This record gives sequence, structure tokens and C-alpha cells, in this order.
Amino acid sequence: MATPPSHPTAASALRTVAVVGLGTMGTGIIEVLAAAGRTVVGIDVSEAAAVRAVAAVESATARAVARERLTGQERADLLARISVSTDLRAAADADLVVEVAPESYEIKQRVFRELDAIVRPDTVLATGTNALSVTRLAAESRRPERVLGLHFFNPAPAMRLVEVVSSVLTAPDAVTAVIRLALDLGKEPVAVGDRPGFVADGLLFGYLNQAAAMYEAKYASREDIDAAMRLGCGLPMGPLALLDLIGVDTARTVLEAMYAESHDRLHAPAPILGQLSEAGLTGRKSGRGFYTYAESGSAAVVRDALTPLSGGGPVPGRTVRTVGVAGSGTMASGIAEVFAKAGHPVVLAARSAEKAQAAKARIGTSLARSVDRGRLTAEAAARVLDRVVPAGSWDAFAEADLVLEAVAEDLEVKRRLFGTLDAVCRPGAVLATTTSSLPVVACARATSRPQDVIGMHFFNPAPAMKLVEVVRTVLTSDETHATVRAVCAGIGKHPVDCGDRAGFIVNALLFPYLNNAIKMVQEHYASLDDIDAAMRLGGGYPMGPFELLDVVGLDVSLAIEKVLHRAFRDPGLAPAPLLEHLVAAGCLGRKTGRGFREYASR
Repeated sequence: MATPPSHPTAASALRTVAVVGLGTMGTGIIEVLAAAGRTVVGIDVSEAAAVRAVAAVESATARAVARERLTGQERADLLARISVSTDLRAAADADLVVEVAPESYEIKQRVFRELDAIVRPDTVLATGTNALSVTRLAAESRRPERVLGLHFFNPAPAMRLVEVVSSVLTAPDAVTAVIRLALDLGKEPVAVGDRPGFVADGLLFGYLNQAAAMYEAKYASREDIDAAMRLGCGLPMGPLALLDLIGVDTARTVLEAMYAESHDRLHAPAPILGQLSEAGLTGRKSGRGFYTYAESGSAAVVRDALTPLSGGGPVPGRTVRTVGVAGSGTMASGIAEVFAKAGHPVVLAARSAEKAQAAKARIGTSLARSVDRGRLTAEAAARVLDRVVPAGSWDAFAEADLVLEAVAEDLEVKRRLFGTLDAVCRPGAVLATTTSSLPVVACARATSRPQDVIGMHFFNPAPAMKLVEVVRTVLTSDETHATVRAVCAGIGKHPVDCGDRAGFIVNALLFPYLNNAIKMVQEHYASLDDIDAAMRLGGGYPMGPFELLDVVGLDVSLAIEKVLHRAFRDPGLAPAPLLEHLVAAGCLGRKTGRGFREYASR
């Protein structure tokens, strides 16, 4: 195909924009465009939808005036720039048309065919799809070089990310013009190629799908899955609540499109998504999905048959006063600090008295920082530190009610330690491992009391992170489980229950997402910076995947990926070769000064 000529209108600012489809997304887009000084024509086949869209923008801008974000005159000018129509011919003078019709090739192709006969030759046609092929839509147009994707995120006025999607047919000047427009709208545009889900949804929906499958398998409750990802990863919403917000049917459609392209089992929609969709239980919009809501469209979750009862379980736990912590690293000292702050006498033991003293000194440094920041008084910090008794022998755990190990993430090391704890600790003491990836039952089987062994997976830094994954084996007693849940509540942590399988909840959902991000870079689909920006701005993640990988450590990440791949035997979980290459080269992240990015110092 010949290189298309440059079009002055496309290369300059796009001043008049038509938006086709006035649902929630289309309505948000017309508000954003009008706020940036564009003349906007909203078009929908339904006159009622057009009226609702105007009313919604009027209401939103009235709230902005009340909050002093707009003046009355600015609001009046904004509204004057918006007109609506039920006739697609209203787009005739548009420099840009943004189509946000329902996610159906048939509907979108019909819109594009009709627009071909209406708009000027230089008009840019943008589809707002997040699941369908931009290339396929472009190929159906008479002007494929003017067709691209412009994917806003919901709610469009608030979300800063915009994905600008090129097909192999798209003219560069059209992409440039739309990127300039996005910047003028106050958005952060990310330019990407055409593949299902693009960057943000391509990574997000695989994660959501795995969470749905985890729930369907009854591995953990919906509340615990959502709490684990909010508290363990700092996400604004848990995955199942987010699926309800997006729409279970919409998620299923996106995943079907992704699977058709990738044939990756991680993208094959979990059967529960189809079952809920076919039953009409599509999430908030229907009043019921994974959760039950007060009414259709409501965000208020109400109790249903699956809501857990509040209060303790039927089996009482044991009394825990003295706590032993085995280890001398950051996690061990952090856990010891948590228990000491909660008033427990703590025995902090390591392989030598010097290591134990160094671990206690680390607690002192942490407490001093809290004093400097005004979170503790000097007197309170001194009392906390006095509760920690360092020891150079595991024998010091003889009278402890609960012993947690935080030694090296090596199964043989942990098994030997549990054999020692079995001999040292009094009958009835609870023995816990803080492993993040190893089988808890293997530690339990190293003792003569597997019923007293459980997993307590704290997150780093332990004093700050609220989550603890409570991991039961098939041998753990109800009494041990009840004891640990009560202990978690007593130290101000949020316990979530899960079974003894690789990754538990957080790592089993987090690391496949990180691995898929690496694959995107490896395949030259998007840059590190664009992927990180897409997930921060479009997914609400506190860190982009590559920022997080460098913080966690690439060697640690690779080890967890290998455990997940070995446990689930899913080809999609195989560690990305790029991750393996970086680890082999000694590029482990911030701790070595270089990982996916380079750092000024270690």
C-alpha cells in the first residue's frame, strides 16, 4: 500500500470531535473533550441515551462548580460546546470520531461503514474497543490509514491513562494527532500496537481471570481473595469486586478475545464467568455478581448466603503470651517488632548470639525512626525494645507459646529447624512458618505434631503491612488455626485463610501478572516505562510491574515463578526467558544497582 499523504487537519489539533455511543464511557469522553475546549457532538441511536448523557454532564459539572473546580461561566461554556443527535450524519464535520458502541464486530463495523460515507477523507476514526482487533475494524473501512484505537479508562474524566492503538495500516500522522489531543486533554497517552487487551487490560484481565478461577476452586473466600490483594499489593480494589464493577460479561468478552489470539490457558475464561454471565449475574449493574448489592447499579455490598459470620469460630484457640521468632534477617526482626509492640514478650533467636543482637539492633533502629516521625514516644519505644530478648540458641524457645521461623527460603533448612523445634518446644506450642512459596506440610511432617504446624505468611515490611496469609495444611488442627487467627487480630493484622499450595493467594495472582509484563517487553510490544505507566494509571497499581520486580528482586521473583510453574505445570507460568537472562547476568534489581532499570547506587 502506498504511503498516505499527510493531512493538515489530522496533523494539527483536532478541534471538532464526534463521540458515537453515549453510555457511561461515551458520556465521560464528551465531558473530557468539552472541558478541554473541543466542540463535541454526542451521537446515539437512542434519544433517551442522548438525553441521559447531557443530564449526566450537567450534573457532573454542577458538582464541579460546587467544589470550586469550575466557575459558573466555565460550566456554561463547557455545556455550550456539547450537542447531541440520534443521526450519524451529525459527525460530518468532525476532525475525529470516537466510536464507543457495544463490543461487537458487527455493530462497530456497521458504524465504520456508515461513517465512511459521511465524514471527510482526512477525518480520523478511532475505536474505543478494549477487546476487539483494531486491524480488523480498519480493514473493513475505506480509509484504513485513518483508523486507530483510542482506549479511555472508566471513569474517563478521572482516569489519566489513554492507550493509542495503531494497526499495521495506521498512518503515523493520525497517531501523532491523537497523542497530541490526549496530552491536551490532560491524559497520559501510551502508544501501543494492536493485540487483545493492549497493555493495561492485557495484563489486568489475566490476573482477574486467575482470581475468578481461584474462587471457583473454593481455594479461598471472595472476601479473603479481595482483602489479600488490597492489603498485600496496595490495590484499590480486590479482583472479584473489580470484576463486578467492570461487568462479569464484559470481562468474559475481553478474555475470549485474548484467548483467541494467545491460546494461553491463563486467558481462557474461568467457567464461573460464563455461568454468572448466562444467569444475568453480571455484577454491580445487575445487582449481583460475585457479591450481592443493595440494588442494580449500587456500590453497596449487602450480606448474602456466602458472607462470613463475624466473630470467632466454633473452636476456641490457645492462649499465646510468649512468642519466639527464629531468624536474624529483615523479616524476622520485623515480625519480632510487631509482636513486641502488641505487648508480647519475644524471644528472638538466631544461629549465634551476635546475629540475634544485630537483629535486635535493627528493631531499635526501626523504633527510632518511629520516634523521629512522631508515631511513638521514646519511652514507648524503649518498652517495646525491652520486650525483645536475643538468644544464640533455639533452646531459648522452650517456654514459648508460639514460635515463628523466618530463616532462609530453603526447604531442607526449614525442615531441620522444625525437627529441632519439635524437640525443644513445649507440648501445645504452635509452630509457624513464614514461607512464601514452600509447602507448609513438608515442615509439619518434620515434626511429631503436624497438627500444631501452620503457615503465617507476613509481608515485608512486617510492621507496616497489614496482611497475614494463614495457611492450613490437611493436618493442621482447628484449634491451631483458631489460635493463629486470634493472634493476628491481637497484633493488628488482617488474616486471610488459604490452603497449602504454591503461592498461596497473593503470589499466585501477582507473579503471573509480573511474568506477563516481562513477556510484553521481551516481545517488543511496549516499553518498560509505558507498561509501568499503564498499570499505575489504568490499573490503580501503586507501582508498575517493573518497578515492583526491581524492588522485590529479580532472583526472588524468578524463584517464585519457578515454584508456580513446577506446581501448576501450566506452560503460561513458565518464567520469561528475559527474567532468567537478567538473573544469570547478576542484574537482580535495586539491591545490585541494576535490574530492569539502572540505579544510582545499591
